[in-house]
Amino acid sequence: MKISLIQMNSRQDKAANIAAAVELIDQAVAQERSDWIGLPECFDFLGGLQADKQEAAEILGEGPAYTAMQALARRHGIFIHAGSILEKIPGEDRLYNTTLVFDRTGRELARYRKIHMFDITAPDGTHYCESASFKPGDQVVTYRAEDFTFGCAICYDLRFPDLFQALAEKGADVIALPAAFTLLTGKDHWEVLCRARAIETETYFCAPAQTGLHKAGDATRASYGHSLVADPWGHVIARASDGVGIVSTRIARNAIDTMRVQIPVARHKVKLR
Repeated sequence: MKISLIQMNSRQDKAANIAAAVELIDQAVAQERSDWIGLPECFDFLGGLQADKQEAAEILGEGPAYTAMQALARRHGIFIHAGSILEKIPGEDRLYNTTLVFDRTGRELARYRKIHMFDITAPDGTHYCESASFKPGDQVVTYRAEDFTFGCAICYDLRFPDLFQALAEKGADVIALPAAFTLLTGKDHWEVLCRARAIETETYFCAPAQTGLHKAGDATRASYGHSLVADPWGHVIARASDGVGIVSTRIARNAIDTMRVQIPVARHKVKLR
């Protein structure tokens, strides 16, 4: 399967973000002949205050980000793992941070709501409190795309290996983790964590990311970029640098199967007390 990761610099203009995603997907299909395309976290809207997020959020199935990705999947005959979008929750001030996946006919294959909330203090003293704006999901989600079972995760989920073990137990062959990793954490933790998750689950690990600057109120925040694909051995087989663009590679069923025969980790698990 030929896969492409889209690296974006989404900001607070939803229409412009969707247009940029459409243009990059069209480009990936034309240049790379992709079968599966992954977008980054919050590709439709990144930054702003809570009121801005609420205004940009969608009821699934009705909004412009959902319908644009559904139409693109159908038009190009590809799988689109639509990063994540802001999803309205009726009766709630908070939102879901939600991945949507469409098959080659435009049918919705899966939706995953980010489980782990990014409530941290960065090394420069910047405080992040994602739980003030977003409600965590509680479902472990996989879907089938031809010869592969894909597992879903988003950004800060990367730091919680139990989620990836749960995805492996549900049969994941490939894990997709759209992200908007911060520059300060990303430069030290991004690649090593992506490779670790690939190694311990013996899966391909596909991580499309945001890059560059965006505004959150009066603050300017930087995303790390460096979208990558790691193979089941933990080798990085495709990598973006800085800037908006596309990175592509092929994934192979036999690479997963060979790895799991050589090092049968799943069979060696024991329950610890």
